[in-house]
Amino acid sequence: MRKVCLVLAFTLIVLGLKAQHTSEISNLYKRISLDITKQPVGEVLDQIARKGDFYFSYSGNAFNRDSLVTINVKSQTVRDVLDKIFLGKVDYKESNRYVILRSTLLHFSIEPDMIKTDSRHYMITGKVVDIFTGKTVPQASVYEKRLLESTLTDNAGYFRMRIRGDYQSVILTASKEAYRDTSIMFLSTVTVKPEGYVYTDGNYLSYASNIVERLGIGRFLVSTKQRVQSLNISGFLTNSPFQASLIPGMSSHGMFSSQVINKASLNLLGGYTAGVGGVEVGGLFNINKGDVKHLQVAGLTNLVGGSVQGFQVGGLLNSVLDSVHGVQTAGIANDVRKNVDGWQAAGILNHVRKDLKGIQVAGITSLVSNNMNGVQISGISNISKRIEGMQISGIANIAGKEMRGMQIGGIFNFAHDMRGMQIGLINFADTSSGVSVGLINWINKGYHKLSLSSNEVLNYQAGIKTGNSKLYSILIGAATFKDGEKVFSAGLGFGHDFIFNDRFSTSAEISSQGLYLGNFDSANILSKAQLNLQLSIVKGVSVFAGPSYSVYRTDPAVSSADGFQKRIGPAKSFKANQYVRNWIGWSAGITLF
Repeated sequence: MRKVCLVLAFTLIVLGLKAQHTSEISNLYKRISLDITKQPVGEVLDQIARKGDFYFSYSGNAFNRDSLVTINVKSQTVRDVLDKIFLGKVDYKESNRYVILRSTLLHFSIEPDMIKTDSRHYMITGKVVDIFTGKTVPQASVYEKRLLESTLTDNAGYFRMRIRGDYQSVILTASKEAYRDTSIMFLSTVTVKPEGYVYTDGNYLSYASNIVERLGIGRFLVSTKQRVQSLNISGFLTNSPFQASLIPGMSSHGMFSSQVINKASLNLLGGYTAGVGGVEVGGLFNINKGDVKHLQVAGLTNLVGGSVQGFQVGGLLNSVLDSVHGVQTAGIANDVRKNVDGWQAAGILNHVRKDLKGIQVAGITSLVSNNMNGVQISGISNISKRIEGMQISGIANIAGKEMRGMQIGGIFNFAHDMRGMQIGLINFADTSSGVSVGLINWINKGYHKLSLSSNEVLNYQAGIKTGNSKLYSILIGAATFKDGEKVFSAGLGFGHDFIFNDRFSTSAEISSQGLYLGNFDSANILSKAQLNLQLSIVKGVSVFAGPSYSVYRTDPAVSSADGFQKRIGPAKSFKANQYVRNWIGWSAGITLF
């Protein structure tokens, strides 16, 4: 028994270590299988990313996306598969859920022209050169990672950098899209390390998407130089306790601002940073490549390339390209590309591209493209795919698929599959196991019935019933022609069916009708409650009959016009007062469809 226990314990430890190793395996070493014949390399990369559950990031000139690939592999690592596809012409680097692809065909070097050092600063000028062509490289980023100093080479490929301070060494790195990074170290004795020396530090290497720069508002607010700098060194991020800026590029971090995550950020007009881990305030706008935490306030707009956790306030617009966990308020609109867990409030529009758990309040429209679990309140319309909660609007509520909860619309409610309650002037559903309350309740796979009947007051009455057995509405029109006198009426009712079997059922109905007696000087209201026994004769045809209780209210001081009935209801009735009478009556008729 002791040996068995030892074997079991050893087995569990091995399995646990294996599970831990599997959970921590890098994206490049995940195993996949592919069987592809002559497909564009861009589509092949999409398939690899789906199988490995990660994302590829690469520039447009790293390789030709339309090149055709034929490959058949079984249970090989992602790195081995990429090697077979690119044949060593592309380099791979990992960062979180991204695999970054960069061409290895292009290399450059930093060639200093002048180096001056003293106790207070370094002065370095030089050029960045393509080592294969010998030509200088324009618009390349040259930067010192630790000191957050950077510049761009000019159109001739030359740079000039002045670094203040007394340092034992300065490490310059050159980066540009489609080139492999190159670093060079300058010591205080002006000793130069061999070409190809690379400075790496886990505290700095990371990744942030540059997608905010491709949006219309991003292109408008961020300068061309700032976009080039961010694109060149997108794989480098660092942290700083504070930054201040006038506009993007003119900040305490200079051109490096797009690569720095700050605890606090103050932007007089606007700023562009890699992210915020505390508080950010912008006079006009804030732009962040990555995540924002805790508090962000802008006079006009906030544009965030990552997610937001905390409180975000925009005078006009908040746009988040990932998710929000917290509160968003905007004068015009909030737009979130993924999920929201919290509150949104906007003067015009709230838009969540995926799921919402929380509350949306908008002056005009709240829109959730996928699932909504919570409450939507808007002045005009609320729209969501699936809803578990409540929608309240001045005009319309729409649930594209399923509604579990309540819709309260000033005019119109729609749910494809209604499993709750609708309250509105017009309610529409494809199928319904819930309740719809309104003037018109139309359910495609529900009641569409025509009732023809007579009662003790109105000889000819027609009612259109729509809804379902739980609750249906009745649009009523009726008339009486007797002894040369007539009565016309119209009204609305509601009913519920108690179904015993395919042939027998009972219905309980209430209704209220306005009677026209030749003038509109008084309101003549006939309200009825009736219980009918229903018998199905053939499919689509049934007959009914039963007792009713009626209450009639009129003004006795206003007489009926000539040719209209003078007295409504039977001779024997219960008179509550001079305005109200009530009695026991009957109804009988036939229902079609």
